[in-house]
Amino acid sequence: MTTFDHQTTLELEAATFRRLVTHLRTRSDVQNIDMMNLAGFCRNCLSNWMADAAQERGLDLPKDAAREIVYGMPYKDWQAQFQTEASAAQKAAFDAAKPDGH
Repeated sequence: MTTFDHQTTLELEAATFRRLVTHLRTRSDVQNIDMMNLAGFCRNCLSNWMADAAQERGLDLPKDAAREIVYGMPYKDWQAQFQTEASAAQKAAFDAAKPDGH
């Protein structure tokens, strides 16, 4: 396994996170419930993890502000523009999996 110094590792992780967020912003067709059912996390999880990380470091990053970072817009705007009603099958899969983070 390749190892890097701490700063390089941080920079690579940050770049990877930025690319993931950019990818998720371009894939507004992918619903959070689908992500939860398939991967066990969603955009809201990412924003919650970011807010938690800030809090662990004594920084104030409200969850709504973290969501805006991940979604690229206020969450309510994203919901209005892109969120669809979950199907009965999606809801059943979500309930059966009882994923962490939600």
